[in-house]
Amino acid sequence: MKLRGTIAFAAGFAVTLALGWLAFPRMLYRARQQPLQFNHKLHTGDKVGYKCADCHSLGADGRFSGIPGVATCAGCHAEPVTQSAEERRLVNEYVKPNREIPWLVYSRQPENARFPHAVHIQLAHLNCEQCHGGHGRSERLRTYYEDRVNGYSRDVWGPQLVRAGYRAAPQAHSGDEPSPMKMDDCIACHRTKGLEMACLACHK
Repeated sequence: MKLRGTIAFAAGFAVTLALGWLAFPRMLYRARQQPLQFNHKLHTGDKVGYKCADCHSLGADGRFSGIPGVATCAGCHAEPVTQSAEERRLVNEYVKPNREIPWLVYSRQPENARFPHAVHIQLAHLNCEQCHGGHGRSERLRTYYEDRVNGYSRDVWGPQLVRAGYRAAPQAHSGDEPSPMKMDDCIACHRTKGLEMACLACHK
């Protein structure tokens, strides 16, 4: 009888552990699609030739524009210039009515975190790929995974809260995988450069 109880307990414990280890992370995140598909590779390739800073600009005061507004798109897409159904949607649903595109931002950091682009771009001379991986070379926007509890992207929060080792060669990213934007990645990068920061340097 005692052995049977022990076996039942062990089996129940194993099932609970498996559910917590395997099922919970899958239940924690919900998949969402971007409102439009955007081909970074087309815009940054030889045909168009844009650089990241052409749309994601850094102002003279050091302020970073982040996701470009629809007015930036309107500069080239006041009318469709291709046969793309996605471009027609862009023009008809967003550009002509002057309605901002509700992009889901993979890199949105928690409210208590501060990331100054100017310092990292102008002083540290980091390229965009260092943090954003292959996103700028992607032909399609990947699925956005949102934490059901806190609303943040899986890129900055999970599926594992920490990641072992900083990706020293982010150029290897395909654009289909999460970019290195967790706190562990920031700390590891700083340490490779001999920089140790106080908590309040990045957190408010």
